[in-house]
Amino acid sequence: MTVELVLRPQDHPFGHPDCRFYFRKPLVATPAALEAFGPEPIHRCHHELQQLAITHHGLDYAQAFDDRAHPDGPALWFIEDAEVVTALLPSDY
Repeated sequence: MTVELVLRPQDHPFGHPDCRFYFRKPLVATPAALEAFGPEPIHRCHHELQQLAITHHGLDYAQAFDDRAHPDGPALWFIEDAEVVTALLPSDY
């Protein structure tokens, strides 16, 4: 399965007070996200978010990736809460 996940622009601009998340908490993924994308692409996206958060001193709590290889397929979301970072599909929300 080929996936080409590309990060969407976040809702708030970098530097906004709501951009205070670094995606450093433990990563969990829903079964649907694992089935749709597999663990390796999920880990790569998670790492990309961590690096981007360092560069910009934080990100919005919710981030989304689209799959250019499957434009009609689901997006891959990442949401950081008080305990974990969750990789999920929009239908999991």
